[in-house]
Amino acid sequence: MNVLVLGGCGIQGRAALYDLSRNNDVGRITCADIQPELFRSFDYIDSTKIQVTRIDANDRDMLASIMGQEHDIVIDFLPPAFTRGVAESAIESGVNLVNTNYAYDILDLNTTAQEKGIAIAPECGLDPGIDLVIYQHGLMHFDEVYKINSYCGGIPEKAACDNPINYKVSWNLDAVLKSQNRDATLVKDRKAIDIPADNQHDNEFIHQIEFPGLGRLEAIPNGDAAYFCGLLNIKDKLVETGRYTLRWPGWCDFWKPMKQLGFLGDKPVTGLPCELTPNEFMAKLLAPRLQYKKDEKDLALMLNEFEGLKDGQRILMTCSLSIERDLNTGLMAMSMGVAYPACIVAEMIVKGIIEKKGVLSPAQDIPPDLFMAELKKRGIMVKISNDFIQP
Repeated sequence: MNVLVLGGCGIQGRAALYDLSRNNDVGRITCADIQPELFRSFDYIDSTKIQVTRIDANDRDMLASIMGQEHDIVIDFLPPAFTRGVAESAIESGVNLVNTNYAYDILDLNTTAQEKGIAIAPECGLDPGIDLVIYQHGLMHFDEVYKINSYCGGIPEKAACDNPINYKVSWNLDAVLKSQNRDATLVKDRKAIDIPADNQHDNEFIHQIEFPGLGRLEAIPNGDAAYFCGLLNIKDKLVETGRYTLRWPGWCDFWKPMKQLGFLGDKPVTGLPCELTPNEFMAKLLAPRLQYKKDEKDLALMLNEFEGLKDGQRILMTCSLSIERDLNTGLMAMSMGVAYPACIVAEMIVKGIIEKKGVLSPAQDIPPDLFMAELKKRGIMVKISNDFIQP
């Protein structure tokens, strides 16, 4: 198969290039990026199959032109602002598309994509992505499910925790800071509860969990859990569901006062020599101070809990995974956790394993067992345990 990787020189794109270049079923890879010269530094990637080109994602004609160059599928790692334009260009060009961003902005393109005979698969990263496929897997093992709680986060290994917030940058710090201003919706006692962004670090649902092999981690509500469970057609039966970001303990103690003082604001501060928002200032200030050393590992963690009935017995199923940075290549755990699922889904679409057309969802349209088997081949093991719950 021939693959176009948009944003191929970015932190996630380079992980995809590494994975695709080792796949015998991949013929030609086009790496398109605004800074194609960065590819020269990726000495751990076999460049035999790869051709590199410059692309400006703001130029829709350029996007459509490169997509139409006999590619079987496009994998998009561009920032979320380009999601809609890339999807429309894929429809125009008649080429299948996978991305890792949320689907909200392109759901209305479903009918148009179907009419064009292509598949558009958003949310095929780590979170959202792997978690939603695990949702499917979990439901297959229950007669009824009452609770689904999903936890995911990127943190430094303990040995790399050498700053006051025990955090370092494994992806885009600006995106990390913006995620600190995200509303959340969860379900408790069958009631939907909205948590506004202002209260993200100060609400009664912040708690700690025990993560296998690591100990206690802080869990912060983040994202619309009710929406994703609605995709599974079990929303009316759920007693409880939530989506939570994982951090080392103390994260909310730091960010709560910082948010109250306006350091995560998105409006420019007046009276400065240049127009910067507080969020932009924080990103520029902190990014160089929160970098990983070459011998330090980031961790990408996920834990999904399901509680329900199977053959009349109440069961708690726990699905967890932990990814570590590859020090041989330097690839971050977070970038592998995001890029590898996108590559897996892209291959499934091209090979016809996924036949459905239109805008797809990992919570409905990706075969869970095959997907997790492909993760395992890449060293990402989903560990599953089942415990009986006493009545």
